[in-house]
Amino acid sequence: MIDRRAAADRFTSGMLRTVASGGPPVTHALIALCALVFLISPLSGFNPPSSGTPDALLAAQAGYFERWGVIPSELWDGSARALLTPLTALFVHGSWLHLLGNMLFLYVFGAMAEERMGHAEFVFFYVTCGYLALVGYAAAHATSDQTLVGASGAISAVLGAFLYLFPRARVTSLFPFLFFLPLRFPAWIVLIFWFVLQWLAVQGAGSGGPGVAYLAHVVGFALGFLYAWGRYRRTDRVKSPATATEGESQP
Repeated sequence: MIDRRAAADRFTSGMLRTVASGGPPVTHALIALCALVFLISPLSGFNPPSSGTPDALLAAQAGYFERWGVIPSELWDGSARALLTPLTALFVHGSWLHLLGNMLFLYVFGAMAEERMGHAEFVFFYVTCGYLALVGYAAAHATSDQTLVGASGAISAVLGAFLYLFPRARVTSLFPFLFFLPLRFPAWIVLIFWFVLQWLAVQGAGSGGPGVAYLAHVVGFALGFLYAWGRYRRTDRVKSPATATEGESQP
């Protein structure tokens, strides 16, 4: 049995080395890639269509989503292009708010998960769980023609893994019903609360209409937790609250 204090000390040393070397490279690279893809897309406002008319802009945005996003009704036709879309959709976002919200969660929770898993494994984990989360949503809405985009499924997997690996890490959160007061809670409270909200939203969501793909969040979170449980259940988890304060989140 590994001593928990020794494990926490080793993890803290690893975090210090990561910070000293410029931070978690994969997490930073994912954030940069998502930001770059959004900036060159017709959604950002920096790359408008040549004609510049509102109708042309809407057509460009619709074509962009159809090219790079997941369309559930087309995913099962067996074409290579359709099967690739759950991967490309992970780097496409529909608005500035969508992008910034996802990247905030990735920044807060991704660094510690990456340090625990290692850079190469974190890439595999992020891409695989994100892909499967989008496929899971598409399977549940197999006849839908609505396009699905965003990194939410992959980031939800990061949250699920974080819950297993660092349940007592303390996270600063802002809750609207508490007048947005910044309060610090153990990660297990914040993340379980977030997961319950997503699950309740799934129960109240329509069948395939436009909006937030809450089911992809639920599937991604469950995949991330199960991956961490299966991969790390024979090793000691970092439970010391002192290892923990890696930023702020807004669940």
